Amino acid sequence: MSKSYRTKTRMMSILHITLTLTLLFSLLANAEAADEFYRDISPTSLGLHKEKLTHLRFYLHDILSGSKPTAVRIAQAQSTNTSSSLFGLLVMTDDPLTVGPEPDSKLVGKAQGMYGFSDQKEIGLSVIFNMAFTEEKYNGSTISLLGRNMVLSAVREIPIVGGSGAFRFARGYAEARSYTLDGQTGDAVVEYNLYVFHY
Repeated sequence: MSKSYRTKTRMMSILHITLTLTLLFSLLANAEAADEFYRDISPTSLGLHKEKLTHLRFYLHDILSGSKPTAVRIAQAQSTNTSSSLFGLLVMTDDPLTVGPEPDSKLVGKAQGMYGFSDQKEIGLSVIFNMAFTEEKYNGSTISLLGRNMVLSAVREIPIVGGSGAFRFARGYAEARSYTLDGQTGDAVVEYNLYVFHY
C-alpha cells in the first residue's frame, strides 16, 4: 500500500468519525429540546420589535328583539325571572361593530362571546368578548375583553386581556358608554373606545 493511499484512508476514517459524532450530538440536542417544557426566547425571534399604543373607536349593537337578534339567551337560573338584576341570565352574542351608532353604518367587525348577569343587587355583567375585526389592516385580527360591566354606569372600563393577528400580546382597557338602551327590549347601542398596547 502506498503512503498516499494510507493517508487518504486515515483522512476518510477521521472524516467519517467526525460526521458521525456531529450527527449524534445534533440528534441528542434536538431530543433534549423536544423534551423541554419551556425555554426563553428573544421577542425579536417572533418579529416583535417596538410596542405601540392604538386607539380604536366603534359602536356595538346588542339586539335581543326582533326576528334576527344578535344576542340570545342561552341559560338562566330558576330565580332569574324574579330577580331585579336578572341574576343568573347568560347571553351569547354575535353583535355588529360599526363606525357610527346607526345600524346601517359601516361594519368593521363583530363582538362574539357572551355576558352573564352576575350581580345580585345591580345590573352588572361579566363579559367575555372577542372583538373580531373585518376592516382594513386589522382584518382577521381580534382583541379579547374579559371583565365587569356595570351597565347603568356612565362609563365602564373593561380589561383587554389579549389578542391575535395584528394584536398579538395585546393589553390595555376598553371604555364602554351606552349610546341607547331600550328598557323594554333590552336592545342597546354601546360606544367603545379601546386603548390597546400591541406590537
